[in-house]
Order: sequence, then C-alpha cells, then structure tokens
Amino acid sequence: MAHDGPFEPPDNVIDLEKFRAQWGPQSPFGQFVRGDFFRKVVFPILAVVVGLKLLIFFCVTYVRPNEYGIKAVRVPVLGARGVHKEVYHTGFHLVLKPFDLEEMYLFPKDLQVLDLTGAREESAREATVGKAAHIQTSDGFFVDVDVSILYKIADPYLVFTRLGIGRSFETNGIVPKAEPVLKQTLGELTTEEFYNSPLRSAKIQLAKDLLNRDLAEYGLQIDQVLVRYFRYTEEIQKNVEEKKLKDQLVFKNQAEGRAATEGAKLKKVIQQGQATVDIKLQEGRAYITTKDAERDLYVRTKQAEADLLVKLAEAKKTQLRNDALQGAGSDRMVGLKMAEVYKGLELIVLPSDGTNGVNPLNLEQTMKLFEIKK
Repeated sequence: MAHDGPFEPPDNVIDLEKFRAQWGPQSPFGQFVRGDFFRKVVFPILAVVVGLKLLIFFCVTYVRPNEYGIKAVRVPVLGARGVHKEVYHTGFHLVLKPFDLEEMYLFPKDLQVLDLTGAREESAREATVGKAAHIQTSDGFFVDVDVSILYKIADPYLVFTRLGIGRSFETNGIVPKAEPVLKQTLGELTTEEFYNSPLRSAKIQLAKDLLNRDLAEYGLQIDQVLVRYFRYTEEIQKNVEEKKLKDQLVFKNQAEGRAATEGAKLKKVIQQGQATVDIKLQEGRAYITTKDAERDLYVRTKQAEADLLVKLAEAKKTQLRNDALQGAGSDRMVGLKMAEVYKGLELIVLPSDGTNGVNPLNLEQTMKLFEIKK
C-alpha cells in the first residue's frame, strides 16, 4: 500500500534518528555535557550528592520517635566489639552497615497490647492476639477469661540481651508468663466470686504485680491488666445466673421490707408531727380566745368606771345647783330670771292704785312683789 509524504512510525516505535538529534553528541544536551561548565561544576556537585546518598544509606540509621535503638558491633572499627549498653533515641546515628560491620536493632517505645481473646475481631488492631486464658476456679469449674495486657519496654538493652531481637520480647517474654500468672491469681476465686468486681480487681492487681516482678529482669514493664469478659460453660453459666437471680430476688425482698419498715416509721413521724402541730394550733387558738376575753373584760371594766364617773359628776352637778338655788343669792337669781322674762315683753298692764297697785318707780315695792331679798 502506497503512502503519500514522509513515513511516520507508530508511537510504540523509537525513531533512532530523532533520538540522536535530541540527545546525541551534536544535540544541545550533548554539547552541554561535553562542555567545561558541566565537567567543572555540575559533575562534581552530582558526584558529591550521590556520594552523600550512598554514605547515608550505608553508614547512617534513623531511629523514629516511637523507637529505641541498640547497636551491635561485629568488627570494631569505630567502637568496641559487642552489644553497646547505650540506648539510642530519636534521630540519625552513625552505623557502619557495609559487610555487617555494625547493626542497629530497633525496639518499640510505645505501649504494646497482648489480647488473650481467641478472636482477632474482638482485639485491638495493633494488638498481638492469643487464646483466652483457661482458668480453673477454686471450686473446680473452668472459665475462659478475655484479658488485655498493656506493657512497654523499659530497658531495651535487657530485652536484646535476655530475650533477643524483633518480637522476641513478646514470644519469649510476656506470652509465656501471662497465662500461668493469671491462673495462679484468678484461680483462687470461686465461680461466684468472679462476679464480685472488687475481689476480682484485687486479684488482677496481684497478677500485675507478679508479672512486673517476673519480667523486670527482662526489661519489660506491665502498665495494666484488664479483664474484658469471662465465659463459663453454658450449663454453669445458666446455674450461676439462676442463683444470682434468686439472690437478687432475696435482696430485693429484703430491701422492700426495709423500705416498708422505714415507710411506717416515716408515716408515724409525720403523724406525730401533725399531732404536735394540731396541739400547738389549739393552744394558739385558746390563747387568742383568752386574750380576747381579757381584752373585752378590760374594755367593759374601764367603760363602766368611766360611766360611773360621769354619773357621779352629773349627780354632783345637780347637788351643787340645788345647793346654789337654796342659798342666799337664790332670790336674786330668780329675780334676774324674771327680769329676763320681762325683757322679752313689749307691753304689760299692771294696776297702779289700790292695795296691790304697782309703781314701777318704787324699787323696794317691786322687789317685795317678786320676793327678792336684800
């Protein structure tokens, strides 16, 4: 099949002519590489960078923030042969790795978890999983206990020298010790005592103390021992639960009895208090009645005394008036009264002759007429 124009190779075919034109000795890149600037400046810098990279790769080890480092020297080039007691912390450290002259062994610094559960899905993601602790109680029954043990490496040098490298601190250290100690401490409990939280916690604390005592020589330290769950066989579990329910029913009845007794006492106290209040109210009402009667008696007494004084004063007034009317001046007072009577008269006709004639100009006769004494 004929083609018009120049031939274009497919994309998956390398055109050597184009490659030589772009990267060959006559290309700009080729001239740059063959130039003095590249040989005197760029190439030495690249050589130094590559050399530093190789030096770091072969002679430097980085210890991360959550790790310890222990150095082991096989050929004493820069230090003494053997395992160094110095613990290397976070940072870059000189280690001659070529030909296995020296090596840095790393151990975790953060908390480690050993889950004795028997099920991966029930444990923490970072935890090491083992089967549940199978413990025989003091009364002869068996119980499977799910336990989580939190621990850490306290002395990585002891871990390295006594237990080994890698996860040997787990397989050779904590795992062989954990279940025997748990059997020793929790095995002192009876079937029912497993449900007694304070007593169970005391045995767990004892297990923690024993593990710390046994693992101290290996550089390990137990932080917490936590019981997550415990399982009996179905028959034993059912019997224990039934007994617990019966015990709870007894406790419930006892509590209700005590509550009824205390309720009766409370009711009696309330009744006594109400009776005392009623008595005090009656005493108050009687006191008010007595005081009201005393007040009324006092008011009536004082009113009677006042009425008596008024009556006596009026009697005294009448007596004094009578005495005054019977005295020497009584006739004059009568005359004065009669004069007041005359004062109101405009005309009076009196005889002026005879024996009983009245002469108004005769004062003595007028006084005698009205019986006025001198």
